[in-house]
Amino acid sequence: MANSLPDLRVAIVHYWFVARRGGERVVEALAEMFPQADLFTLVLDRAALPPSLQTRRITPSFLQKFPGAKKHYQKFLPFFPLAVESLNVDDYDLVISSESGPAKGVLTTPHTRHICYCHSPMRYLWDMYHDYRERPGMGRISRAVFTASAHYVRMWDLATASRVDHFVANSANVAARIRKHYRREAAVIYPPCDVSGAAIGAGDGEYYLAASQLVRYKRLDLAIGACRRLGRKLRIIGDGEEYARLRKTAGPDVDFLGYLEPHAMHEQYAHCRALLFPGEEDFGIVPVEAQAHGRPVIAYGRGGALETVKGICVGEAATPETSTGVFFAPQSVEALVDAIRLFESMEKRFSPAFIRSQAERFDAFRFKSEMAAFIEEKMHG
Repeated sequence: MANSLPDLRVAIVHYWFVARRGGERVVEALAEMFPQADLFTLVLDRAALPPSLQTRRITPSFLQKFPGAKKHYQKFLPFFPLAVESLNVDDYDLVISSESGPAKGVLTTPHTRHICYCHSPMRYLWDMYHDYRERPGMGRISRAVFTASAHYVRMWDLATASRVDHFVANSANVAARIRKHYRREAAVIYPPCDVSGAAIGAGDGEYYLAASQLVRYKRLDLAIGACRRLGRKLRIIGDGEEYARLRKTAGPDVDFLGYLEPHAMHEQYAHCRALLFPGEEDFGIVPVEAQAHGRPVIAYGRGGALETVKGICVGEAATPETSTGVFFAPQSVEALVDAIRLFESMEKRFSPAFIRSQAERFDAFRFKSEMAAFIEEKMHG
């Protein structure tokens, strides 16, 4: 890290701390880079904080006082603009917003440099608006409120892009969406992944693995359907609103493991045959973590997976020795079945060492080094 960065007064603004997912891991890395930084957020659940952030000063917005805010924060969408603008970051030289919710809308003074690390423009306002609007359980009144609120917040979200001095995207895929929605250019710095803490699994895998939040757009129904059709064992890590529906469709060979601590996740990665990744993600840390254990990935061939997986497409010449997985398309059970069959036809030819080496491009040290260089340049450029 350049010598001038520790002298900066830094604020890190994250949309909400209610679980430890990819966005929170980025904040952890940024907080390690800037031990002097103060943190701000819309909603805070201290029980969900990792140990590295437990003692940090974190200031939540007024939404924290709303009943049920820690669990139902997304229902307060109409209040997001007011809440983020209520966070006072006037006394800082550098503000880093961690954006996937409304964090970039924070108000800064002319002497403050605002860098936005964007995980994704808000999906429920832009790319996946219609999916969220039509999701099961959305009643007539709730749908009307969401529709009106989303229109208002979408206009605000677009306007707040001008408050950012410099954008950083977590993938080229997200950089393209920033260009599409906000008409802004973004540097690409991949997020930190736990590569150094992973070891190549020994022996042949025993089951297929899927790991994610159980929500509709992750498309875990495809993984379940494909494994049922082929009679393959599948383990699913994660929890969420789709659990009951997915459980009903799963056969006896599908095990739901729920939320797992990192060490238990490593164990599951190390002993799987391959990771099934049927959703379209902005980046996707899970495929990187699986590859860090030398395990191949069978992924839907769109979005961030195209940047993290060196995949073979069904129907193309196969070179598994220098590949890290298989792509499938379209997003259907039939296409995933074909991809699994292709993988199994050459399973022994994949090189765990090669797969592991490709994952090392996304190590946390690389993220910190690239972010430090970018911030140093923009603070003094």
